[in-house]
Amino acid sequence: MLLRAIDRFFRHEASGGLLLMAAALAALIVANSGLAGTYEGVLNSIFSVTLNGSGLEKPLILWINDGLMAVFFFLIGLELKRELLEGKLKNPADVVLPGMAAVGGMVVPALIFLGFNWGNPATASGWAIPAATDIAFALGVLALVGDRVPSSLKVFLLTLAILDDIGAILIIALFYTAELKIDYLLMALVPMLAMFWLNKRRVHRVAPILFLGVIMWVLVLKSGVHATLAGVITAFFIPLKDKWGKSPLHSLEHALTPYVLFLIVPIFAFANAGVVLTGLSLADLAAPLPLGIALGLVLGKQIGVFGVTWLMVKLRLAHPPAGANWAQIYGVACLAGIGFTMSLFIGSLSFADPELMNHVRLGVLLGSLVSGVLGFAALRLSTPSSEDAAQAA
Repeated sequence: MLLRAIDRFFRHEASGGLLLMAAALAALIVANSGLAGTYEGVLNSIFSVTLNGSGLEKPLILWINDGLMAVFFFLIGLELKRELLEGKLKNPADVVLPGMAAVGGMVVPALIFLGFNWGNPATASGWAIPAATDIAFALGVLALVGDRVPSSLKVFLLTLAILDDIGAILIIALFYTAELKIDYLLMALVPMLAMFWLNKRRVHRVAPILFLGVIMWVLVLKSGVHATLAGVITAFFIPLKDKWGKSPLHSLEHALTPYVLFLIVPIFAFANAGVVLTGLSLADLAAPLPLGIALGLVLGKQIGVFGVTWLMVKLRLAHPPAGANWAQIYGVACLAGIGFTMSLFIGSLSFADPELMNHVRLGVLLGSLVSGVLGFAALRLSTPSSEDAAQAA
């Protein structure tokens, strides 16, 4: 009975989002308990992989953020390639509305953040934090509303979130690169060219590509470019079809998804969502950094996503999602304000100072929570139940 209930939970669309919430709550509790010292000590403990004194030596938190998140971005890369070649991003006409909404949903939150932090060079670098959307969290909250939501609305949110991820990847590549070491970057081209050759041969076994991807990850990490980008690049060299017509990409994506959704992302959330509440006051909450992030996620996403969608439809440049009303579209715009994983990740790239990072966590958690509640309420109130629909008919 218990195993059946567990199986049902993990098969539910909302399970990933609920597990993320649980991991974030656990981090919040531990960071403000007697275990806080142990929590910080474990995350800052040094883990080394060296050969003859040369190799990688990093705190555990950076192994999680640079290593495990590279696997997360690898899965995103697999999803992007599949969608571009045979899915929702294949037909340009279907991408126009969610694409423009995604642009609005990134630009407006960044502008709101900069409006609060423009005069402070120490915090202005975090402008991209509220521009991100957490796919798993947003779709998880949407799934809680049930199957009463039009399927077109789910496709709209998924496409918007995918395009949002593309934007986040570009932002990381362009604006969060440390001191660039060209020699390592040039060396990274060698495994990349080898992966390109294997992809062109449409190989069935992906292990050689994955091994080359790990080598490229190390070299990219050493180059100063953020190493998670190696995950995305590697994913694009996984063949969609092999020489026998089978799909290594589909198989790998299917096999990897539960590990990323139920293990890697919750570990990241537990390691990065531990807001230390001791000493915090309302004045801290109203500080430019957390306030800019929270309002960017809550108001910026609503204005950007909903405003651009409304404008595109009214100008007859695109059609709204079939069967969806404006209140439901507003609810989805609110859900786009759940930044969580991606926002925390970009925050970790923006700030090394523990106090500033604590403010980032505060703003991301508050903005994501308010956005999730508003989105769920809007969708719940604007979507009739199956019984109500039957009575109305």
